[in-house]
Amino acid sequence: MEERIGKIVKVAGPLVVASDIPNAKMYEMVYVGEKRLFGEIIEVRGNLSSIQVYEDTSGIGPGEPVYSTGMPLSVELGPGLIGSIYDGVQRPLDELMAKYGEFVQRGIFATPLNREKLFHFVPVAKVGEEVSSNDVLGEVQETPIIKHKILVPPNTKGTVIKIIGEGDYNIETVVAVLKDGDKEIELKMYHKWPVRFARPVKTRIPPDEPLVTGQRTIDMFFPIAKGGTACVPGPFGSGKTVVQHQLSKWADADVIVFIGCGERGNEMTDVLIEFPELKDPKSGRPLMERTVLVANTSNMPVAAREASVFTGITIAEYYRDMGYNVALMADSTSRWAEAMREMSGRLEEMPGEEGYPAYLASRISSFYERAGKVYILGKNEAVSSLSVIGAVSPPGGDLSDPVVQATLRTVRVFWSLDASLAYARHFPAIHWLRSYSLYADQLKEFYDKNAGVGWTNYRARALSILRKEAELQEMVRLVGIDALSPHDRLTLEIARSIREDFLQQDAFDPEDTYTSLKKQYRMIRLIFAFAELAEDALKKSVELEQIITLPVRVEISRAKFIPEKNLEKFDELEEKIKQSFESLLSEVEHA
Repeated sequence: MEERIGKIVKVAGPLVVASDIPNAKMYEMVYVGEKRLFGEIIEVRGNLSSIQVYEDTSGIGPGEPVYSTGMPLSVELGPGLIGSIYDGVQRPLDELMAKYGEFVQRGIFATPLNREKLFHFVPVAKVGEEVSSNDVLGEVQETPIIKHKILVPPNTKGTVIKIIGEGDYNIETVVAVLKDGDKEIELKMYHKWPVRFARPVKTRIPPDEPLVTGQRTIDMFFPIAKGGTACVPGPFGSGKTVVQHQLSKWADADVIVFIGCGERGNEMTDVLIEFPELKDPKSGRPLMERTVLVANTSNMPVAAREASVFTGITIAEYYRDMGYNVALMADSTSRWAEAMREMSGRLEEMPGEEGYPAYLASRISSFYERAGKVYILGKNEAVSSLSVIGAVSPPGGDLSDPVVQATLRTVRVFWSLDASLAYARHFPAIHWLRSYSLYADQLKEFYDKNAGVGWTNYRARALSILRKEAELQEMVRLVGIDALSPHDRLTLEIARSIREDFLQQDAFDPEDTYTSLKKQYRMIRLIFAFAELAEDALKKSVELEQIITLPVRVEISRAKFIPEKNLEKFDELEEKIKQSFESLLSEVEHA
């Protein structure tokens, strides 16, 4: 096939303008210069095409060729994705390091999926069967945790006229041949899909099940649904990355896609070092056996941040189409927005607020709107979900930043990180008065049925007490704590117990790093059991000091360290609280 060639006329950082590219189309992938650098056409004006180059353009000059591919920027989807670490354009970084050393050189290419590795293929489709988009041709055990389904690519249909037998094959092997009219279609274990286009689904359905994270602040107060969207904005050092790492480790998802978009390289290194050592709570296997990493760190080319975001979500959609519940973490979308601002400036577009392009909000929403709970295409009509959690890093933690505001208009959960909580070593540093979840009402039935009756009431009461605490703290600053009634001082004590004994969590403690819904329910019930008995004791003229110095309070604060397998200890502790108050009341009566 003859290569279609254009010519560079201008180079401005990551932006290259070329002329005479035959049949140039928006978002077409091209190779720029003699070094054949990756690029994507982002604007076409007459004979000129503006190209966003995903590699360093230094040394590239006017007159050099631009090679057109006629194809949009696409990713390869097939066995071998899990456990891989890719850059923004799906080059396998481990393979590049083995071939070229520790620094990614320009213009180099490696196939995203290993062509040599053999996978054990088990056919599912039969000869003579009518198949179409997303039907399963066969299965491959990709990792001990993930069974990879070989799917009919979207927008493809026909009758199976040949299917390969069970055996070990590489991904280039033709596993099935379809006949559609006069046309024969050969299908391999992998196919390609353009990253900027959402993969089709049968229908979207309202989310009604939470993505259980094991983080008490999130699950109890600000839950995210399977198929939901959430954002984690916060200033530097408030724990955005740690929150996303915790969710990657413990969220109730079958597959995790983690995109390191413009953040520091050592944060991705932490993931690479920790995840192979950490065990998946459901299977006991290493977490990397259900994780895909897309790394585009701060020292990599700026323009590639956009590619990394869309590459990651396309891989996530692919596993969703197999019927898996997928969770995608993007850290951080602010760096992607900054890359858009730079490209927009070089294109000389009219700037919007703070110099960001006018299309910032629509580009961010086009990313988050690919999340959802869906009926997938295919014969089995399985229900699966893709949940998207994006970190946002506004300058100085300013929540009026355009990126934060554009994100909040799209997502339905807002976890507001607070630097003062982080500095006080209260993690996760999610502020309970500024955060919200629009899924809480939809998930009420699930929680009451699966966690414990009254979960929603406990949630409402706890939030009400924390709001009341904020009001009382203002009063204390003005007139001192002695001016408060015993009832209000007890409210402050219960609020402190909710904050320190329930919300605060230690990511490094094996019992406290993850808390099941049932244990969370028992913990909050314990605090309210104490609160109710304390209220009654106050009414019976017991001194507040006697109540708050009861030894059983120390045991309530230690309840978070009770192992999951010993939940019956909570019953013993509730009984102990009752006995403590009974003996206290009898002492007061006899005094």
